[in-house]
Amino acid sequence: MVQESQSGSSGDAKFPAGNVPWIEKYRPEDFLDIVGNEDTVARLEVFSRNGNVPNIILAGPPGVGKTTTILALARHMLGPAFRSAVLELNASNERGIDVVRNKIKSFAQTQVTLPPGRHKIVILDEADSMTDGAQQALRRIMELYSNTTRFALACNTSEKIIEPIQSRCAMLRFSRLTDAQIVNKLLRVCELEQVSYTDDGLEAIVFTAEGDMRQALNNLQSTFRGFGHVNSENVFKVCDEPHPMLIKDMLSHCAKADIDEAYKIMSHLWRLGYAAEDIITNVFRIAKQHELPEYLKLEFIKEIGYTHMRVAQGETTLVQMSALLARLCRVAQRPTN
Repeated sequence: MVQESQSGSSGDAKFPAGNVPWIEKYRPEDFLDIVGNEDTVARLEVFSRNGNVPNIILAGPPGVGKTTTILALARHMLGPAFRSAVLELNASNERGIDVVRNKIKSFAQTQVTLPPGRHKIVILDEADSMTDGAQQALRRIMELYSNTTRFALACNTSEKIIEPIQSRCAMLRFSRLTDAQIVNKLLRVCELEQVSYTDDGLEAIVFTAEGDMRQALNNLQSTFRGFGHVNSENVFKVCDEPHPMLIKDMLSHCAKADIDEAYKIMSHLWRLGYAAEDIITNVFRIAKQHELPEYLKLEFIKEIGYTHMRVAQGETTLVQMSALLARLCRVAQRPTN
């Protein structure tokens, strides 16, 4: 089964008019519209002009444009043949050896009329979820059909791709998007969708997105549809994360060795129902940005890291989180010399 790109016009076909998710409605279709990772995108643009594209592994965190970039490459190279010459599969769902032997092999064997010097393209999203058996079968298919078909594997961690496949592919790495890149995109979408927003609302979306454009657009649309106005309070209600200002105040009390005030904030967050994992993750992110003396910031981050390890091991009680505050206050009381 050959799947089409889910962008622009195809998004309108999947959803009723006016209900298109913004991540699909504003998915770039051309290299010039892709945000961030300029060097990597430029390399793929050169491949698209030359035509003879190698097999590719695109590795990087989610929501930074890996699938969008490879779809733009396919659209640029294949033109009108795009619909029939691209097979897009999500390997996290279809990750077994049968999919490789049946869907991918039959597609590779299919005769398709292409522009001169062009190849069919198989796009495997979440390729690091494929089983070892499926990857071994894929390696053989990549060899047998190298004259007609190219493979693009998108993954979060390239280490989970077996070495024989890695050696057959050009490795392209994507990094998280910067806050400025995400804000520029959000401003364009707000203008086009006539979204009512405040500056602190956009800052909150950037904070919750952590360099993930898909997450940023989802949070923007969810907040606007849910409240009609995008401000920090509404964003954190939608995203259900501890408010960073509360975390910042708590760390400030710890820096003053004021355990009572710090504990009041921690117990308040706990009563609101936030899990220890949610709290400790935001504590770490805020601590990195907090205006503290450098030596104190390093000691805070070390103690937060130890607590994060204990939380990951299953010790997720309020006592554990309170003990973190006590240790931070003790660190703050130490003499600087």
